[in-house]
Amino acid sequence: MTIGEALEWARLELKRHDVSDLPSLDAQLLLEQVTGLHRSAILTHPERDLSGDETESLQALVTRLLAGEPLPYVLGEWSFFGLSFLVTPQVLIPRPETEMLVETAIDWLKANPQVKCGADIGTGSGCIALSILSAFPDRDLYFSATDRSLPALRVARQNAQRLSLTGRVHCIQGNLSEPLQGPLSLVCANLPYIPSQRCRELDVAKNEPLLALDGGQDGFELYRALFTDLQSKIAAGGLILCEIEYSQRKIALETAQAFFPYAGITVRDDLSGMPRLLSIQLTRRTSSDASNSRHNR
Repeated sequence: MTIGEALEWARLELKRHDVSDLPSLDAQLLLEQVTGLHRSAILTHPERDLSGDETESLQALVTRLLAGEPLPYVLGEWSFFGLSFLVTPQVLIPRPETEMLVETAIDWLKANPQVKCGADIGTGSGCIALSILSAFPDRDLYFSATDRSLPALRVARQNAQRLSLTGRVHCIQGNLSEPLQGPLSLVCANLPYIPSQRCRELDVAKNEPLLALDGGQDGFELYRALFTDLQSKIAAGGLILCEIEYSQRKIALETAQAFFPYAGITVRDDLSGMPRLLSIQLTRRTSSDASNSRHNR
């Protein structure tokens, strides 16, 4: 079987079983995986013969896709913010929507060069913290990355090693921000935010870790727990960035206002016009002042 024949076979299989929105592209990614060639070489040398092992590997990968396994898990890696991250079924697959959080954090760090450290809560694959750090190769900037899942932290550590960032990120097992000491200047969080009932109905929950998806009854339970802890840990003038679900604009604004009444609070829409990013910009008042104000209301 030649590369050209393999591409056509894989494309037709993916299309026939309706397991891919972009069967041609996915077929090329599979051929990259089994041959080790870049996509440009695959497309310009369709006459190259596949070895027996390469043919068997391709067939095995296609079989996994037809069985419903997501492409990133089949490939074992996925692109996010221009970087390649290892992904396993123990971590959430990085998605383009989360790049808005990364871009916002980078812009804020550029405007606040005095900030030396940040926190990535519920880090999963580590894609948020590591993408931000990669944008500042020459800056004295470090991240703490927490997760309840030890298997997820192992993936994050592997990604840090792949990106030569091991010395700039500290992966810590623990619940939300509880393992961290304040004051925290920048907190990034892409916590589980899908309401439990809807989560059970989604196909994504059949393949990706439920721990990384289920946000409780209204999808905001973990953010309330995070904000409770951050009241005493977020630095004056600090920033909290949280990815949210499209239906959570109202609850995000109300919850953030209740916990951080002196903060500048906004919800930004993504490119599709859906609410996506909750931004909580603390004023120069101390976090304890804000916390006391809330408890005295």
